[in-house]
Amino acid sequence: MRHVLKWTVVVLCCTAVAAAAQQPTDARLVEAQAAFDEATTLYKTGRYAEAVVQGERALSLRETVLGGTHLDVAISLNLLGILFWNQGLYDRAESLYQRALAIREAALGKHHPVVANSVNNLALLYVDQGLYDQAEPLYHRALAIWEEAFGKDHAVVGSGLNNLAILYLSRGLYGQAEPHFQRALAIREAALGKNHPDVATSLNNLANVYMRQGLYDRADPLYQRALAIREAALGKNHPDVATTLHNLALVYDEQGLYGRAEPLYLRALAIEEAALDKNHPTIATSLNNLAIVYKAQGLYDRAEPLYRRALAIREVALGGNHPDIAQSLENLGNIYAEQGRYGRAEPLYQRALAIWEAALGKNPPQVASLLNSIALIRLAQRRPGAAVPLFTRAFAVSELRLRHEALDFSESRLASFLQHLRVDAQVLNALVRAHPEDARVRSLALSAVLLMKGRSVEETANISRTLYRSLGAEDRRTFERLRGLRTQLANLSLEGPGSRSPADYQQRLNTLAVQGDSLEAELAKRSAPLRALTALPRPAEIVGRVAAFLPKDGALVEFVAYEDRPLVPRPGTPRTGPPAQLRYLALVLFPDASTRALDLGPAAPIELAATRLRDGLAIRDAQFQASAQALYRLAFQPLLPILGETRRLFLSPDGQLSLVPFAALHDGRRFLLDSFDFTYLTSGKDLLPRPQDIPPSSSVFVLADPDFHASPRTEPPGQTRRSASLDRFFSTLRADLVTSTWVPLPGTRQEAQGIQRLLPQAQLFLGPEATKERLLKLPTPGILHIATHGFFLEDAPAPSGSRAIGHFGALGDDPVAPRDPLLRSGLALVGARAPEPDASSPRSDAALVTALELAGLDLWGTQLVVLSACDTGRGDVKLGQGVSGLRRAMVVAGAETLVMSLWKVDDGFTHLLMEAYYANLLAGQGRASALREAMRSLRASRPHPHYWAPFISLGSDAPLRAISPLPH
Repeated sequence: MRHVLKWTVVVLCCTAVAAAAQQPTDARLVEAQAAFDEATTLYKTGRYAEAVVQGERALSLRETVLGGTHLDVAISLNLLGILFWNQGLYDRAESLYQRALAIREAALGKHHPVVANSVNNLALLYVDQGLYDQAEPLYHRALAIWEEAFGKDHAVVGSGLNNLAILYLSRGLYGQAEPHFQRALAIREAALGKNHPDVATSLNNLANVYMRQGLYDRADPLYQRALAIREAALGKNHPDVATTLHNLALVYDEQGLYGRAEPLYLRALAIEEAALDKNHPTIATSLNNLAIVYKAQGLYDRAEPLYRRALAIREVALGGNHPDIAQSLENLGNIYAEQGRYGRAEPLYQRALAIWEAALGKNPPQVASLLNSIALIRLAQRRPGAAVPLFTRAFAVSELRLRHEALDFSESRLASFLQHLRVDAQVLNALVRAHPEDARVRSLALSAVLLMKGRSVEETANISRTLYRSLGAEDRRTFERLRGLRTQLANLSLEGPGSRSPADYQQRLNTLAVQGDSLEAELAKRSAPLRALTALPRPAEIVGRVAAFLPKDGALVEFVAYEDRPLVPRPGTPRTGPPAQLRYLALVLFPDASTRALDLGPAAPIELAATRLRDGLAIRDAQFQASAQALYRLAFQPLLPILGETRRLFLSPDGQLSLVPFAALHDGRRFLLDSFDFTYLTSGKDLLPRPQDIPPSSSVFVLADPDFHASPRTEPPGQTRRSASLDRFFSTLRADLVTSTWVPLPGTRQEAQGIQRLLPQAQLFLGPEATKERLLKLPTPGILHIATHGFFLEDAPAPSGSRAIGHFGALGDDPVAPRDPLLRSGLALVGARAPEPDASSPRSDAALVTALELAGLDLWGTQLVVLSACDTGRGDVKLGQGVSGLRRAMVVAGAETLVMSLWKVDDGFTHLLMEAYYANLLAGQGRASALREAMRSLRASRPHPHYWAPFISLGSDAPLRAISPLPH
């Protein structure tokens, strides 16, 4: 475990003013003031031991002349307390602080700003001792006094906020720490200027929050800025500079960039050893983290003595039960465990666990880490029965942390945080592979998959739902601002840099993204109390709850792509080794809550087979059946003994399996369409019913056959519709839009008219009425059907051996191309073929609607969204979190069921599939079952699955409610 240095600024302004206000006439008081000033100067330069000598001299002189209860005596006591605190001599610091506080309260009353200074410093001391419950009320008391005395924007208030945030950071309450650090930073920049050392402190501490969450790209620039400020203001050898060097090294260390981390750690350690007492806890922290760099590289002989020295320093300076000692014990245990010396590792882990639980309770993240470590020892000792309860408890702790943190996160922050937590979840997947016969292991692994898979989509959707249904006008206005920012970002991304330099253009994109992220976080915080009321089932309950909502003839199949590492590495092998092999695991759940697990093997051949099948179907390859049989043998046939007679399957795919229709797999005799009924889910927890407080809408809206402002022409035979192949992303985007990319789609008009024949109440928006503006302003529909061109622009090469288009032009190579897949996915509406904008023609960015913008629709109450366009089910595959593109946008917006395509669909036949689909829906069939029957119907005339298999149904399979044909 690494340790982030937390550097605080103790509020000295009040004490300095008070001391300066005295006008001593006694020579001894003049001498005392000089000694006090010298001690303050030495403190500021980090020379604490020398400062103590001068501080004690000032105290002695003042007590002699003024007596033991004078305010100047309290000033000296406070300064000495600060000096001892900085040296880790906490017992001596506490008695000094308490005495200073008593003098000030007696002389000034309990609500004076100088009293708040003493209260604050005493709280700082308790935080460093891990006494958080004693510290928090003191921080709140000090902050309230300062805000009352100086106003909410004073620099002193910034220091109080900073220190309260450190308390939250120490307890792992990152969602509470971040806004306090941000407010402190804003106050300090306004009050002190952007280059003040206190501003560097706020930057450093805010970066610490991101560091703890694994958001390294956010932490790095903040540390860099803090380092520059401190070096300029304090000199290159000040302890504060060492702190920032240390934390910057930690960013690289966590990412495995040891060559960049080690010299920064060494420089920081040299500064600290020159400036601080040899037993200062800060030195122990640097020794600890430098040792981690060596351990990660398998250099145990270099790491162990550093760990031991760090532990010895902390035990001397902090006593036997400080959380930092627990950290040293855990790290020393890790080095023994990696060497197979389990008898030496476990007692250290157990002692560390007891310290953490005593200091922070049963549920901090540190406890989960230790529980996992002890469980791995049990596995190494061939005691899996003793390991499972520990893994179970560790996962429950991590899940509790996630529930707390997720309530305050924006979507991007949550996705990053989930990736950070994914490491521990991989252990459970490897565990079930090693012990598939153990029902407890299967249930634990499935619990983790059900709760973690697709979590970022679900949490983001819950924010959207709460905003649209429960919050007030102010929150709705904030959400409208967010929608406006997303539109600006989408427009700017589609326009390209224009006359801007690439750097200016990228800066503008980043600014809009950061502003949007900030608004998302604000909305998340406001909606948190209401979202907490509809929390997911607990880990111990989730499997049973999901099973209860499976139909009696059904089963859930969770496909999981995970990094497979040895549960118990060979002794001497660092845990942070080379990248692990990706494997596929299938977890099956039945209605009686029984489970099965199956290792499907390495992911590479499965992913390649999936890609080849999808590509073959997309281009109507006559030899597709070989790929369909290959994927069947790898990913589905092994499940048949487990499934038995079950034929109704709810599939939650992962990786490239998310981009293939299982109905088109072939067993050598027939397609799986003929023997299985598939419904797709982002996660099995999607089977849990939604709250019933939103009645389904009965309206039906269809947008189709947009007027692309092009001369009408007949499509050549075999022409596909609804796709955008953009040869270059920015410089030729509009050229693409005004040439043959957006061909007319007469089939979409037939499709819309066919739907209206079945549902006469359907409102059609055709030709010039099928606009982006109309789509984004529609009231909540019961059914939303969009038939037009769609696009997904890839930014990575296709896997080796496949014939997929790897790049759309320069998108993957252009440094200013958007990386957010929600900006690279979308639909084309009216005006897509317009030339360069002028006063009479719409701009292309007013004709292309991105997934990012569609995520802001209100689809809560929408039972069905059909995206009858090319590639609407494609996007960036995020392992464990689904496919980021149009499908994610519609789920976030609230759609119960989404029908989407996996390749470029044929304009001449898709309307036949859709008409059959709606006829089946109106006959009472389920939303997925109706699609299956429509596919079988079309297959009779078009046997190649290119025509009948491009669409899949994601979400609820229930029949439509409150929608039926109106009487003529």
